[in-house]
Amino acid sequence: MAVLAAGCSFGPTEPESGPSSPGAASPSGSGSPSPASDAPPDKGSVDVVRTVATGLKSPWGLAPLPDGNLLVASRDEGEIVQVDGDSGKVSEAGSVPGVDAEGEGGLLGLALSPDYATDHLVYAYFTTASDNRVASMRYDPGKPAGERLSAPSTIFKGIPKGFTHNGGRIAFGPDKMLYVGTGETGDKGLAQDKESLGGKILRMTPEGEPAKGNPGQDSVVWSYGHRNVQGLAWDEDRRLWASEFGQDTWDELNHIVKDGNYGWPDVEGEGKGDGDGDFRDPVEQWHTADASPSGIAVAEGSVWMAGLRGERLWRIPLSGAKPSAEPQAFLKGEYGRLRTVVSAGGDTLWLVTNETDGRGSPEKGDDRILEVRVR
Repeated sequence: MAVLAAGCSFGPTEPESGPSSPGAASPSGSGSPSPASDAPPDKGSVDVVRTVATGLKSPWGLAPLPDGNLLVASRDEGEIVQVDGDSGKVSEAGSVPGVDAEGEGGLLGLALSPDYATDHLVYAYFTTASDNRVASMRYDPGKPAGERLSAPSTIFKGIPKGFTHNGGRIAFGPDKMLYVGTGETGDKGLAQDKESLGGKILRMTPEGEPAKGNPGQDSVVWSYGHRNVQGLAWDEDRRLWASEFGQDTWDELNHIVKDGNYGWPDVEGEGKGDGDGDFRDPVEQWHTADASPSGIAVAEGSVWMAGLRGERLWRIPLSGAKPSAEPQAFLKGEYGRLRTVVSAGGDTLWLVTNETDGRGSPEKGDDRILEVRVR
């Protein structure tokens, strides 16, 4: 199964601008579900193949490089490190100036340019003293450790920042546009305000301009009514999925459509709205103690969702835009808090733990990157 997940993707180039584009369902949520026979097995499996790297400091975003190595962002250190995909050796790629790591902010999501083979650009989402923003940096692995990143070039700024709920996940979609998950910074009213960038999924060109086909011609807002978007990934039919922190009751996995309103702060979890169709329900929900979701990836016909407080990896098998069976939990409590999961192609995932972010209980070797085989 072809997979598009957070990081870089090299899929089709036509924009997700309307119902005629695969995976670009209309705001009503109508789509073309895959036949039930294409659904994965109801029950899956997870096998931790190896520990790739240890000793990482507050890891957050991960971007696989074409040569098999990995770039990992350190939220609190404001640094990007390179991890050798074979030996696990960690070396500093470079630091990102201006990072303010207070609270849940810092150096967060990473993504490679869809044209990385020619432009060698790495994109990063990070918190500064005044806002959250996205910048691009040229990466040169041939330079000495600590000098491999160029100075950042800001492509988009002005995303609200807070002590909490800064969002932070970025990913290039199959349309080669950059999608950015933001949080409402604890100011609930921002989520329903289309003039605000908080509590949204944004869609922009690689240069940071509003993408053609967005709901508002001069706006980067793609969907709204979000509390704190943490994971972005596409399935083989170009549907966009997003994980989201709830408040006290329900965490969510959402199927994202153009101009969709996902209900926060009016409603948390299923049963949104008063029957007038204003809000979109999540496709799955969890009590916050069981999930507190972060990154997601799609592999082998399922969404795989990393849980922080839940300390487990969730499998949500799909049939079109709906789950085909009940979610399954794996690795419960075995590796602690799980922050990021990224497709490594086929049945393999990279899974990043997050015990050193100030909310975990780090043990010797934390934090880690695991290579995981799934079904």
